Amino acid sequence: MSSTEEKIVEVEIATAEDVDKAVKAARAAFNNPTWHDLIPEDRAKLLNKLADLVEANVDELFTLQAWDVGKPFKTSRDFEGGHLIGTLRYFAGWADKIQGRTIPVSKDKFGYTLKQPVGVCGGISPWNYPLTNSGWKLGPALATGNCIILKPSEYAPLATLYLANLAREAGYPPGVVQVLNGYGKQAGQALTEHMDVDKIAFTGSTTTGRLVIKSAAVNMKKTSIEAGGKSAFIVFDDADLDQAAKWAIAGGLGNSGQICSANSRILVQEGVQEKFVKIFADIAKATKLGQQFDEATQQGPQASKMQYDKVLGYIDSANKDGAKLVIGGHPHKGAGGKGFFIQPTVFTGVTRDMKIFQEEVFGPVIAVTTFKTEDEAVSLANDSAFGLAAMVFTENLKTAHRTASKLQTGMVWINESNNTDYKLPFGGFKQSGLGRDCGESALEEYLEEKTVHVNLGLKL
Repeated sequence: MSSTEEKIVEVEIATAEDVDKAVKAARAAFNNPTWHDLIPEDRAKLLNKLADLVEANVDELFTLQAWDVGKPFKTSRDFEGGHLIGTLRYFAGWADKIQGRTIPVSKDKFGYTLKQPVGVCGGISPWNYPLTNSGWKLGPALATGNCIILKPSEYAPLATLYLANLAREAGYPPGVVQVLNGYGKQAGQALTEHMDVDKIAFTGSTTTGRLVIKSAAVNMKKTSIEAGGKSAFIVFDDADLDQAAKWAIAGGLGNSGQICSANSRILVQEGVQEKFVKIFADIAKATKLGQQFDEATQQGPQASKMQYDKVLGYIDSANKDGAKLVIGGHPHKGAGGKGFFIQPTVFTGVTRDMKIFQEEVFGPVIAVTTFKTEDEAVSLANDSAFGLAAMVFTENLKTAHRTASKLQTGMVWINESNNTDYKLPFGGFKQSGLGRDCGESALEEYLEEKTVHVNLGLKL
């Protein structure tokens, strides 16, 4: 457990042989009329039943997640719990609205399209939001009639295993929903390379995402990849600085900074930098670090020793590169001197050539850079290999929309940060991934479009 550095449980590790058994079970389930011929309304009922069970077991699910990765229990249950339940109900609502098109071609020919499930899907989820991300994969996959094998992170398997039991209780036929524990290089790779898997949905680092794409190419399976980010948070001089600071805290330091779309780069217009940084730093300094089951806790530990060491390495790099440390920058020991806690950390004077500006830290570390003009802000924001998200704070709507249109990111939040909604597409440009989670767009990731040509009398 990351807050005490103690082992809490041991779980079985899936081998390539286990993956093969799971894929065979999924294929059998997909071809079985019990699932394959289920009418859309009944698929919706099953997803709503699963949502009911999640709601009834929300304390158990989020207790396990808190044990797994150190997330503050109350905060994650209250916000992520509602999001997970809402996601399942949202996609349940889509189950009977998946439609093809009729396309008149000529008097002698008629065409139409069918939207059909891909088949057997693999879902590889991360450790930072194990339950939320499982819902993002389960919802569209099951609504569209696929079978899915989830491979949670080896750092956070427990809550997803519990979720699998709820799927069984909801009434899904055997093989439709499965969960396999395992390491990425074993179970994950076996799943992505399997010749009878039709689609892989992956959420994780950009480095691993590239490997997933290569492995999936073995049979040209469909892939959707949600990878890393380095989101810029642009503060213009007419912004409400108090609100901007509060949103920057939530979107940059929330979940101990372990958010793929975290606003880890703050770009502040020169005239208001000093005032903004003071407001932001004062709030960050007051953040309560602590155990995940203490209701006063606002920031838990990093999820693992590996992540803890990685974040401290970036802090060391920023100091060596000449960034100015404003607050934090050190480990914070929990009860008994244990735990992978890191103080909320803010650097100013960060330039675009520093590692802390360019690379994803995935921790409670914020890099502040100044700009003079709107064009310079856009240039700095777009100077990244990533393109997941950006945030714009201004009271001028023309500035807001103009800037949003120029940013090379899949998502832009205006006067808020990381306020994700399962009804809206989630995904990025550039090396932040392929495809989209959430919203109607996610359905297409789990569907194949078939065109049917009908000859109405043309003779040769």
